[in-house]
Amino acid sequence: MGEGTIGEKNNVTWFKGLVSREDRERLHRHRGAVVWFTGLSASGKSTIAHRLEQVLHRMGCSTYVFDGDNVRHGLCADLGFSGDDRSENIRRIGEMVRLFVDAGIIAVTAFISPFRSDRDRVRALVDPGRFFEVFVDCPLEVCAGRDPKGIYVKAREGKIRNFTGISSPYEAPEAPELVVRSDRQTSEEAALSVVKLLEEAGILSTPADGVPGCPCSSSFPPAR
Repeated sequence: MGEGTIGEKNNVTWFKGLVSREDRERLHRHRGAVVWFTGLSASGKSTIAHRLEQVLHRMGCSTYVFDGDNVRHGLCADLGFSGDDRSENIRRIGEMVRLFVDAGIIAVTAFISPFRSDRDRVRALVDPGRFFEVFVDCPLEVCAGRDPKGIYVKAREGKIRNFTGISSPYEAPEAPELVVRSDRQTSEEAALSVVKLLEEAGILSTPADGVPGCPCSSSFPPAR
């Protein structure tokens, strides 16, 4: 985060605390990062995200899931689903996950986040090598067939406006760090593939000397 660069027009500057991100990461025994799940509604983002959180938690990692529906109960309760509101929704979440990374926590998000520019804007908030875009790729008809909330039916009947994949576009990632196929993989398999990604990127180790922190292994037993 750039010290002294935020809000200067309002005489607001970033106050650098006495505890560094590296200090916090040594305490957590892993690095802070963002795992950003993106995909259509009912593609499996939330299911995989919460499974990943469970696996990481059992491994001793500090992590938290930002769920698309949950944040609209409070932080983003004033927003609708227009293009501008969707972008503002992601902007707010981006600022939140940036703080979590600074705290040394692995922030996991599950948002449709349909616009590529919004996702790229969040990526730019985080230091290189700490943002992992995971595209939950699932055919539209499979998502519509799941439809746990009955919203695809309503969207096709014209009862829901600006519905991603039906009446509003979804811009798939061009170069995500990982693609998971929720129509072919279980949530457990998808979560473990993310763990492997984090391991290979050096996230699941302490900042000092690259010494392994939490007992991280992609062979960790399945969560029950």
